[in-house]
Amino acid sequence: MIAGCVWAHVGSPDIFLQGKAGPYPVLVAVRPPNVIPGVARVEVRALSDGVNRVEVFPTPVSGEAAKHPPAADLAQRSHADQHYFEASVWLMSLGSWEVHVRVNGANGLGELLVPVPALALKTRAMSSGVSWFLAFMMVFLTVGMVAIVGAGVREAQTEPGLTSRPWTARSLGAMAASSAVLLGTLWMGGRWWAEDDAINRRKVYVPLSAEATLDHADHMSVHIIDPGWTKLRRLDDLVPDHGHLMHLFLVRWPGMDEVFHLHPEQLAAGYFGLNVPSLPAGRYRLYCDIVHDSGIPETAVGDVNLPDVQGKPMTGDDSGGAIQFDANELGGGYRMVMLEPRGAVPPTQVELFTFAIAGPDGKPVNDLEPYMGMGGHAEFIKTDGSVFAHVHPTGSVPMASVEVASPEAMMQMHGMKPGPTVSFPYGVPTAGHYRIFVQMKRAGKVYTGGFRLDVK
Repeated sequence: MIAGCVWAHVGSPDIFLQGKAGPYPVLVAVRPPNVIPGVARVEVRALSDGVNRVEVFPTPVSGEAAKHPPAADLAQRSHADQHYFEASVWLMSLGSWEVHVRVNGANGLGELLVPVPALALKTRAMSSGVSWFLAFMMVFLTVGMVAIVGAGVREAQTEPGLTSRPWTARSLGAMAASSAVLLGTLWMGGRWWAEDDAINRRKVYVPLSAEATLDHADHMSVHIIDPGWTKLRRLDDLVPDHGHLMHLFLVRWPGMDEVFHLHPEQLAAGYFGLNVPSLPAGRYRLYCDIVHDSGIPETAVGDVNLPDVQGKPMTGDDSGGAIQFDANELGGGYRMVMLEPRGAVPPTQVELFTFAIAGPDGKPVNDLEPYMGMGGHAEFIKTDGSVFAHVHPTGSVPMASVEVASPEAMMQMHGMKPGPTVSFPYGVPTAGHYRIFVQMKRAGKVYTGGFRLDVK
């Protein structure tokens, strides 16, 4: 069975990036439009004092337009929160964009580039009120034009002293001819409108899907299926993200009590293979994260029914296993804990979800190790399957996308020493029940913890 998805992060189109604009640490949220061209909302939170002014502007990642940026828009500072700024930018075409966040303050000027995939997720229908008004105007103007033609022909040769002439065959013929011309024009306009609508509908994003099979005892093949979309998308242009062409998340469904973060090897364009670890039988949902060389990330989704598998122990960056929600006992008196947020989490609002590994004394340990160059990885999954987001301490943007947009920023973010706590900036898109799975590394071992989150 194959499940559909929405680009990059399933059901979670907003983009979050925590980084530095020169000397200023900032947290940026970009809310992309679901129609292209469209307006994206940009929210900037300064994480330090001394910021006086924030400007934003968008450019394509590549091409001639990238060399000629538009004038920057001044972000409006909140009266209630002096660290919060908001602006809007236009994304004019499909493809990979970057939003430039330019920060000015006491320590000079700094800039952060935020990768933003501009993809049309739907076409916007005309409202019924506008439709009826335009239909009325079309009939009114058509009838009026025919009447004007008929009156012009009828009255053009009115003799002196006569106020009007009767309808003649000539005037009626002129009205018939003008009716035919106008109806033909309307028909051609209708065809043009339908063709233009079809072209725009073909631009609406069509997601990838994933299909998996267990070839033999513990070897799984994963096939990424492209149902056809635009020439922008290929499957032979993938770039490594954290050193891997694919991050595969296997989640036993619907209990979500077994979770694995694995890394298949590419065998051919769209085909991957891996040896799966030991896992119990059940239906598993696959979330396959990939990044194209344009910087556009995608998540392909699928389902697979697996028997009991007796696989080899996990090595390298592979991790996962059985989940003990909220308990997360790691052995030896150590456990993974969620520190923030403590209160209610409203939908869409950016929060810092903070985790730690607590020792026997209950205090966060200070010997965490980088896991694939990050302090940790977190996956936010809604229990109905409508939301999946793979998030890092830097945000929801894959590092491969950051590298395409700004290699300097990527070098700044990658390989930072974690701990004793690890925070993930994210805005939960909708209300409902979520599960958060967190991977952190200590003493050479990767641990996975599971947490419940209810968004009212």
